[in-house]
Amino acid sequence: KMGIIVMNTPGGNTISTAEHTIAMLTSLARMIPQADRSMKEGKWDKKRFVGVELFRKTLGVIGLGRIGSEVAKRGIAFGMKVLAYDPYISTEVVKKLGVQPATVDEICREADFITVHVPLNDQTRSLIDKRQIEMMKPTVRLINCARGGIINEDALLEALQSKRIAGAALDVFTTEPLPEDHPFRKLDNIILTPHLGASTSEAQEGVAKEVAEQIVDALSGRVIRNAVNAPSVDPAVLEQLRPYIDLARRMGKFIAQFISTPAKKFRVYFSGSVLDYPTAPVTTAALVGFLEPITEFTVNFVNAAPIAHERGIEVVELKSTELHGYANLITVEVVGEDGSRNWVGGTIFTRDRARIVIINDKSFDVVPEGYLIVIENRDVPGIVGSVGTLLGKHNINIAQMTWGRTAQGRDAITVINVDQEVPRHVLDELAKLPNILSAKLIVI
Repeated sequence: KMGIIVMNTPGGNTISTAEHTIAMLTSLARMIPQADRSMKEGKWDKKRFVGVELFRKTLGVIGLGRIGSEVAKRGIAFGMKVLAYDPYISTEVVKKLGVQPATVDEICREADFITVHVPLNDQTRSLIDKRQIEMMKPTVRLINCARGGIINEDALLEALQSKRIAGAALDVFTTEPLPEDHPFRKLDNIILTPHLGASTSEAQEGVAKEVAEQIVDALSGRVIRNAVNAPSVDPAVLEQLRPYIDLARRMGKFIAQFISTPAKKFRVYFSGSVLDYPTAPVTTAALVGFLEPITEFTVNFVNAAPIAHERGIEVVELKSTELHGYANLITVEVVGEDGSRNWVGGTIFTRDRARIVIINDKSFDVVPEGYLIVIENRDVPGIVGSVGTLLGKHNINIAQMTWGRTAQGRDAITVINVDQEVPRHVLDELAKLPNILSAKLIVI
């Protein structure tokens, strides 16, 4: 608002966090903290601390952003087979790193070590839960140096206490500082550190140097890097663009959570009165929204394009003077690496009334905010009743429901705005209802 540029340094601690993850991994493999503690107690207990080699073991990396990629490279250097899951990075980019693409379930079943490097959001909270742990080998070891809560702590505690898994190493926790009486502190098959991922002198020096260089560049009139609030257009024009920018960002978030295959192309189409303004900031806003749910770093208008390039996503902006039933229309389309196409269209009716009006080839009137249940279903009688009854059973209140189809009897999409988060087990129940093909929760 005051024209002050705010910057951050999202990549400054990448190497330190990756190296801390590897330190946790090697410590788990050879039980180094436990052996050190035993020695300081005056013991010489070689037989108790028989570890395992990393060579030829399988490392599962969940999240292949900057930190996950660095961890994967180091795993390969140890001679490990690396499985990686990241639905938003193309298979081509994954293979270039020398790792094998896999699903979360495949990693849980096959890996000897599993490390998570994803942002914490509604989709990744408890990503590793009791169900996933039950798939794992009894010799598996889990590592979390990303965010507390990605691995469900209650499920992990139960697995460690019962010796269902061999061990774990945590640098981050749901509650920090970790309470003094937390049961993790009493277990000897878990390694705990107090959020030290970025705590190296090099990381602190690197962040300081990077931010100083960014400030010099900005004040010298050169490129503004890692700015979280720098406008790229005249402030007066930006004010007129704000409704479009906000809608585009929400549409990007929507389609990121709607698609099920890694993106290869990201296209933004414009038609109608929005063409009276510069559209580049709107395209960037859509890309920021698309990347926000899927990367562990803060995404902004400066770093969105490089992050997309890093993930093998081609970004294209297209304009048309033809009207498509609306005075203005923004369409965000994602082409998956398997050739699949999904798109969402939105319009501004008035400055305070933005709507998603198209999902794929179907017409809608969706308020793009809060919690949305998106159901793909067959177009048969009884869908609304069965879905409403199930949500009512779980005390989930429906704020708005809208649905679209191309023709009678064809598959349809139902979008439901609800007032609270929907637990995963409720979505599973929805997906099992007759004539329901899929059910997803999208958070905007």
